[in-house]
Amino acid sequence: MLKKIRILFAILLFCSPAFAAKEKNMIQIKGSDTMVNLGQAWAEKYMEKNPAEFVAVTGGGSGTGFSSLISVTCDIAMASRNIKNKEIALAEGKGVKPYEIKVALDGLAVVVNPNNPVSKLTLAQLADIFTGRITNWKEVGGSDLKIVLLSREVNSGTHVYFKEHVLRKNDPNAKDEFAPNALMLPSSQAIADEVAGNVSAIGYYGMGYISVKQKAVHIAKDAQSAYVVPTIDNVVNNTYPISRPLFLYTNGQPQGLVKKFSDFCLSAQGQDIVLKTDFVPIKQ
Repeated sequence: MLKKIRILFAILLFCSPAFAAKEKNMIQIKGSDTMVNLGQAWAEKYMEKNPAEFVAVTGGGSGTGFSSLISVTCDIAMASRNIKNKEIALAEGKGVKPYEIKVALDGLAVVVNPNNPVSKLTLAQLADIFTGRITNWKEVGGSDLKIVLLSREVNSGTHVYFKEHVLRKNDPNAKDEFAPNALMLPSSQAIADEVAGNVSAIGYYGMGYISVKQKAVHIAKDAQSAYVVPTIDNVVNNTYPISRPLFLYTNGQPQGLVKKFSDFCLSAQGQDIVLKTDFVPIKQ
């Protein structure tokens, strides 16, 4: 409870830009909802080790993190995608130089309700489902029920990654989009909650959000390939077909407390937290 109070206190302090500008013992982190639990776990342990320092962590999506970094309203942006060229150009126009730090790996889980009999899908079937070409579960071996599509909102790095790597099959010329009836939800937790209560729903999020209330679908690259479940081992050995790196971005090479915190994230203790929050360490 005390840890949560300290994090909340730090967030409230950062609501006052004048106060935050004066304080040199505080770090503001914003961005990827996929990473927010990881970021908060890092912040808690970091503040235990450094009780005179405060770290505030909030989500909102990778795009929000980049916008905050560009507008210099955060010290670190969390991102589940690479920064785009247009974001780099916008940043440099404001004198900000985004610096990328890879801190973890993530498997993107596709989840359904545990009562849904469908337990495996190919990437092609996923693309057809989320673009609206397949609309009923019976078309992929399930019950005669209309599929309810759940997606992260467009500002999310998870949304962008899923669209580019699943819907568009890594083809830079493809124009495939999510079906118009897909429900765009504001967080990974919102998708998890909806899937838990809706037998017709299907969604996706970082595998750290999987619980007994959702069933992770086994995914195959194609009909001739093995179906693989999203696990840490399968992300590490590169057999799970929907996986990605996770990043921290800073304004230029990190200095001072920002460097101290990012170094902590890459330390043995920081990478152990990555593992404990169901992501994949980049340093074994």
